[in-house]
Amino acid sequence: MRWSIAIPQFGAGTFDAAGVQAHLARAEELGFEGAWTMELTVGTAPVLAPLEVLAYAAACTERLRLGVGVLVGTLHDPLLLASSLTAVDRLSHGRLDVGIAPGGGARDLAAFGVERATFVARFTEGLALMKAAWSDAPRISFAGRFRRLEDLAIAAKPVQRPHPPLWFGGSAAPALARAVRLGDAFLGAGSVTTAAFAEQVGTIRRELERQERGTFPIAKRVYVRVDDDPARAREGMLASLHGLYGDKPGIADVPVTGTADDVARGLAEVRDAGAGMILLDPLGDDVTADREQLERLAADVLPHVH
Repeated sequence: MRWSIAIPQFGAGTFDAAGVQAHLARAEELGFEGAWTMELTVGTAPVLAPLEVLAYAAACTERLRLGVGVLVGTLHDPLLLASSLTAVDRLSHGRLDVGIAPGGGARDLAAFGVERATFVARFTEGLALMKAAWSDAPRISFAGRFRRLEDLAIAAKPVQRPHPPLWFGGSAAPALARAVRLGDAFLGAGSVTTAAFAEQVGTIRRELERQERGTFPIAKRVYVRVDDDPARAREGMLASLHGLYGDKPGIADVPVTGTADDVARGLAEVRDAGAGMILLDPLGDDVTADREQLERLAADVLPHVH
């Protein structure tokens, strides 16, 4: 079982540089595989931009994989996004994992000038353009529905070839089929239950067989909080989730909280549902709270996930 941890990126006050550095250093010492951010460009939660946080993390770490889960690709210019991801991959010496999805649902696409009728088409075309920009070709041409380029020079390329691993998000059957067709791995959302994730894994495995794909890592973000007082753990996590998702239906059913034994059982269920890697996200109020959760998870929970 492989474990990753969320990078603290919340907070309306002064950025706690020393705290984030210590958090990342400790994650490396404890043997975590990766450290991940999330993207939330608009909303009431004060979330720092994910790629900028990863660039900072690249300078503070040596071994951790650095991931973002997930970028809503439709809301970004493909060439600019490809350039930013190339920069993080190079700054980290090839340690970047890219979570990406088209978005949709209740997301305010109009705020970004995106029409709901075309957002999936924009996403798939944009991803193709990003892959072209990452190719070995020093100059590229591209003819799409939304973008046409002719002999455009792009010199900076990512360290990882042909590009950093693409971890797709998504939940509906067409999105999961798209993940297998265009992606390298799947990252289940923190906002879905373990049971829903298990159904997604089943769909992905059927698609892998149908599309004759080979190795395809599967992971899930899990909102988790461990406390000797189970009620306090749940109340604190639900407050954090409502701050992030508002009154999203079913959000109270997704976290894994409670005593160390409770959390170990919950994480074992996520593993048994098909996750080869679990991204642990305590959603702490500050870096200190996240650091406390990091220590408790490593010492009291993860060794007992059987």
